[in-house]
Formats: sequence, structure tokens, C-alpha cells
Amino acid sequence: MSEKITKTWLKKQEKEFLADRANRVAMDAVTSTGVNDNAKRPEAFRADLHEYSVFLPQKGITNQKHSGRCWMFAALNTMRFRIIKKLNLKDFELSQAYTMFFDKLEKANYFLESILKTLDEPTDGRLLQWLLMAPVQDGGQWDMICSLIEKYGVVPKACMPESFSSSASMQMNFTLTEKLREDACRLRSAYRAGADEAKLRAMKDEMMETIYGILCVCLGVPPKTVDLEVRDKDDKFHRDLGLTPQEFFRKYVDMDLSDYISLINAPTEDKPYYHSYSVEFLGNVVEGRKVKYVNLPIEELKKAAIAQMQDGEPVWFGCDVGKSSERSGGVMSLELYDKGSLFNTTFGMNKAERLEYGHSLMTHAMVFQGVNLDENGKPNRWRVENSWGEEPGKKGYYVMTDSWFDEYLYQVVVNKKYLPEEALKAFAEKPIMLKPWDPMGSLA
Repeated sequence: MSEKITKTWLKKQEKEFLADRANRVAMDAVTSTGVNDNAKRPEAFRADLHEYSVFLPQKGITNQKHSGRCWMFAALNTMRFRIIKKLNLKDFELSQAYTMFFDKLEKANYFLESILKTLDEPTDGRLLQWLLMAPVQDGGQWDMICSLIEKYGVVPKACMPESFSSSASMQMNFTLTEKLREDACRLRSAYRAGADEAKLRAMKDEMMETIYGILCVCLGVPPKTVDLEVRDKDDKFHRDLGLTPQEFFRKYVDMDLSDYISLINAPTEDKPYYHSYSVEFLGNVVEGRKVKYVNLPIEELKKAAIAQMQDGEPVWFGCDVGKSSERSGGVMSLELYDKGSLFNTTFGMNKAERLEYGHSLMTHAMVFQGVNLDENGKPNRWRVENSWGEEPGKKGYYVMTDSWFDEYLYQVVVNKKYLPEEALKAFAEKPIMLKPWDPMGSLA
């Protein structure tokens, strides 16, 4: 083909396309009802059963609604599982609005601190533009929810219910983002005008007061104490009054967060296995724990996740949920769509290539609540608790094939006791720092 598209080339392409009956049928179908409906393979739904040899019962499904808090919902879902079991309850939810309030507050502080660290960076440079892109987005990481809980604890949902802005966060986020970008502009302008550190810090204090007020207007004032009053499945009433959120977490969740670490699978040449990694300018609580992963082969992630579930504990994980998955049926399978036949081509990038060329990264966090092991003890499908309400899938649960796990799952969080010594040694080492825009810095 020549450098430019010519009329002769276009005429040839049209003639050849229309000469093929399959092309005409595909065009009529796709222009009417879209790509996925016509590439869908019904047998994928029949093959992937919602039955599992390792099964963790969890009553009730949560719903993040029109917000991007999946990482937060998934983490709190693993924790409510422990409360339900401890108190013998039918169902229970922790307040996602409570953790959201402090996540937004801490992210705003983290952003302004990042601005103060980068005052000499050019405004149009890649780093500053990256920081300005989404100062307080809804997404997050496992280590970020740990930082919040270690500092602020958790409360039952009854203590701080959902608000309009927690369930539909776009307007609040736009407001916070507009204010924080203005704050960044004012801080940088004052610095260029000669303001010293004391002046800049005084300005930042006033900015944070404003952010706190915006959050209170949108989400309400967070509770200082917890009054727990619940009735269990045996009709026994439980009452525990006047707990701080931190005391409530320690007493009823009873989870040592320092025991849980993030495993990732990034099979790219720049991230050798059995090394730990972190990401520059990624976090929420300035003084909190840093985001840190150990990169392992995919089979090691599976082994650890299975071992934890066999001991009766669910597993937080992050994946690229939009790839080869179907919402209404709740199926995540590589066999779900056959776009190659529909378009008479191939889609052949492997996992590493998809990461390197921007086609895939972690976009969503959920919870494993089971796995099916075949007669040889190998996993072939995984039970997934989502946070999109009960309508998708089987009353809110998805089924993930093991081959989908290989290609689109990027992270699991497990207790370190399920890891081999080589992985623990790698996690203990000083992490290799990744650029802020590295795909492993994506937020669920």
C-alpha cells in the first residue's frame, strides 16, 4: 500500500468486501445489534456452571451503584464475611460511605502534598499532567484500604448509610477535582511569586478545610462511635455500645492486615518474577502503608488463593472485567465471543503484549468465594462475588473460567502464610519503583 489512502484502493476494498456473502451478513447483523451480540457463543453459558467443590457461603450482595468503589466494596466484603461468621448473622454490611469519606479526604491531602513535592516540574510535563488528571478518583488499591482502616477503622452501614453522592459520585468528584486543580494552580503560582514553605503550608491548610467541608456536605459527618445492635440467625440479640471505629474493627473483624500481601502477575520483561514493586505517587494516606506487590507466575497466585479459600476465607482480587465477559449472564470466559470469525481476522496479543500496548490492565476488584477443582485437584472455574447488585449473573455472582484467570487476572491478596519462602523473601526486599503511569499502577 502507498503512503496515502487512494480512491483506487478504496474502490478495490469495497468490491472485495461486498463480494463475500459472509461479510454482507455480518454487516447487516452488526449494524443492527452491535458486535458482542453477534460474536457471542451460547455454548459458553452452558459450559460454565455455578457449582463449586470449594464453596464459601455469603448472604446478600452489595451494590456500589454509580460509583467506582469496587476495591473498597471488595475489601469490606471480605471483612463482613468474618463478622457474619463470628456473630452467626444472616447478613451484614460495613459502611462504604464511611471509608469513602476518609479516602477522598486523604487523597486530597496526598494530591496537595504531591503538588508541593513537584513545584519545580513544568506545568506541561508528563508528571504534573498525570497528577492533575484525577486527583480524587473513586478507584483504589488493597494497600490503600488498609491504610484507611488502620487509621480510621470501620463502622456498620447503619452508622453511616449511603448518600446520593456516595452512590453516584460523579458530581462530587467533579467538584472536588475542580477545587483541587485550582488549589494546585494557586500553590504553584505562589511558589513562583516567592512564597516560602510556611506560606505554602498555611495555604494548604485552608484548602484542606474547604475539602473537608465539601465532603461533609456531600457525604455527611462521619460517626465517632459505633453502637452495634443485631439479631443473629438463632434469634439471639447482640448489643455492644460506644465502640470507636478502630475498636469495632479489632473486636469484630479481627483481622491483622499486616499479614495480607498483594501478589501480581505481570509477565512483561521489565518486571521479572520474584521481585517486589511499588509505584511512584500512588497512595492515599501520606503516612500510611505504601502500595507494594510481589510479581509471581500465575500458578502461584492460584495456589495461594485456593489454599486460603480451603481454609474458609475469601480472597480479594483485581482483574480486567471488561474483557471477554458478559454482565447479564455473569460469565467471564475466553470462549464467550468469537470476534475473529465475525470479522474474518485474528486477535492474537498475549497477556504481556496487552499490558505493554495499553489494551489491558486492572480495572475492577471483586472477591473469590469459591473454586471448582477437578478430579486432579486443578481449578477449572472460580466463584466470584461482585458488587453490582443482584441483577447481573446468578444473583450477583459471576463464574470465571480458569483460562480467563490466566489472561485477565492481575492481582490477588492473600495471607502470607500461604506463600512459599521464595515469594516472602521477594516481598521483603526493597521494591523496584515503577513510573506513575505504569499499568501496574492502575486502580480498581
